[in-house]
Amino acid sequence: MGPMTTDGVTSGNSDLFYNELAPFHDFAEFVEFNAYEPVPDDWIVMIADVQGSTRAIEEGHYKDVNMVGAASITAVLNTCGDIEVPFVFGGDGGTVVVPHSLRKGACDAFIGLQAISQATFGLSLRVGAIPVADLRAKGADVRVRKYELSPGNHLAMFAGGGVELSDGWLKSAPPGSPYLLEAQSEVGEPNLQGLSCRWEPLIPRRGRMMTIMVQGTKSDPADENALLSGVVRKISDILGHRLQESAPASVHSMTFRWPPRGLELEARATAGRQTFLRRYVAVLASSLIQFWCERFDRRAGPYNAPVYRDELRSNTDFRKYDGVLRMVLDVSENQAELIERHLAREQDAGRLVYGVHVADAALMTCLVFSLEKSQHVHFIDGSDGGFARAAQEFKSRLGARSLV
Repeated sequence: MGPMTTDGVTSGNSDLFYNELAPFHDFAEFVEFNAYEPVPDDWIVMIADVQGSTRAIEEGHYKDVNMVGAASITAVLNTCGDIEVPFVFGGDGGTVVVPHSLRKGACDAFIGLQAISQATFGLSLRVGAIPVADLRAKGADVRVRKYELSPGNHLAMFAGGGVELSDGWLKSAPPGSPYLLEAQSEVGEPNLQGLSCRWEPLIPRRGRMMTIMVQGTKSDPADENALLSGVVRKISDILGHRLQESAPASVHSMTFRWPPRGLELEARATAGRQTFLRRYVAVLASSLIQFWCERFDRRAGPYNAPVYRDELRSNTDFRKYDGVLRMVLDVSENQAELIERHLAREQDAGRLVYGVHVADAALMTCLVFSLEKSQHVHFIDGSDGGFARAAQEFKSRLGARSLV
């Protein structure tokens, strides 16, 4: 996917690595670890994390946290021009892996977003740039596969432990670390064009939205394949159908109201050099047209309501893998209990570590790059900080296991 600007982009030998990577189409194949390709040595892991996200979520600011996490991906993608790069949304942060030729633009985008995050949302954003070569020197790797959601829209799946190690390095880096990005001079506002937050919270058809994180305890890829395949199969058995049929974004859960509840949030995030009022009025007008289209199943310019909704449901990241299997599923109370009971048994047997969070809704944050080309991806998180809260459980159990 090639967002908006090509400023400062120069071509390098490895720049088109991700563009040329053949995608896979069946999510179940994410466990085929021998098919993951090593990211070129000169690429950079760009990683952002909202500091104090747990407290912000407890204070009711989980929508702001999600918006900043999605903005970290948007800001970098909008520096990439036609160069495709892999990314993953983590709820309270984001990771994008870029070629060396895009390093400066991506770093400037992160530093600019850091200022916006603090000034606009009151959230401290920690950002870093970690060379893939440095991660490999420490025994980790960054390998990637390209999962096609629909033609032209992809999610990255990561293996090798490099993304996890990057997250640890970012959070533990002392001031002055070469991996931390800190403003040395004014870099200007990042381009957040395409970021939006207009849909209502997704209300589950079956009663609950369950955020799940699972990681196998064995280092052997074949063992991890068997473990995670078994987890997916068992959850499907409990649900009584394929995971796709419990996707949070469905014909039953999606509603659009006007004005959108996320209107102010979107206007604040994307105002750039405009005044907030001017941007607010522009988003208000745009969302009114969208509301009319949605209400009457009509088309206005490039926005075709029934077509867009179908594409949207295909283009969500409700299941992904970045060294940890992450899912948000629409489940019943009983199904949630059965899923957690199974994961607890597997953890007690020493086969996996897990974290879950159950909420009344899910949130969707959208990146809309081109309606004409049907290029848009939608990030899903459980409400009340689904991934951040599940990660608390996950990390606590991981820490307890390391002490055994």
